[in-house]
Amino acid sequence: MKIILLQDEKKLGKKGDIIEASEGYARNYILPKKIGVEATSKNLNDLKLHKANEDRIAKEQLDAAKALAAELEPKQVIVKIKAGEGGRTFGSVSSKEIAAACMEQHNIEIDKKKILLPENLKNFGSYEISIKLHSQVTGKLTVKVVES
Repeated sequence: MKIILLQDEKKLGKKGDIIEASEGYARNYILPKKIGVEATSKNLNDLKLHKANEDRIAKEQLDAAKALAAELEPKQVIVKIKAGEGGRTFGSVSSKEIAAACMEQHNIEIDKKKILLPENLKNFGSYEISIKLHSQVTGKLTVKVVES
């Protein structure tokens, strides 16, 4: 009996896979526990439509990430930190502060977890940081650290 899996199952396969299972196993375990449904023509068509919809959504997200990366490239974010005697800084600039400054200055929301800092920014100057916008898209942003 052919079954379409509705969820990932360790010994059977991943969600959306079409597997071959014995009649008894399908009727007594897979179908009652709602792990899968019988592979009828209607269910196969629904699966095809669902996969097409997921592909379309994934493409839209990728395009949006590419557009955001292109928008971020020429922009510069200025972050102010306190300084002591001799131009030494107190503390460092974190990804949370960069995300807040980007929202405040350019009205672009960036998740602080997606900002990839090679190390903490402890000195004044201009830095180019990477932002992981999508699994396939990494954007660049220039951060200028100045004295407040």
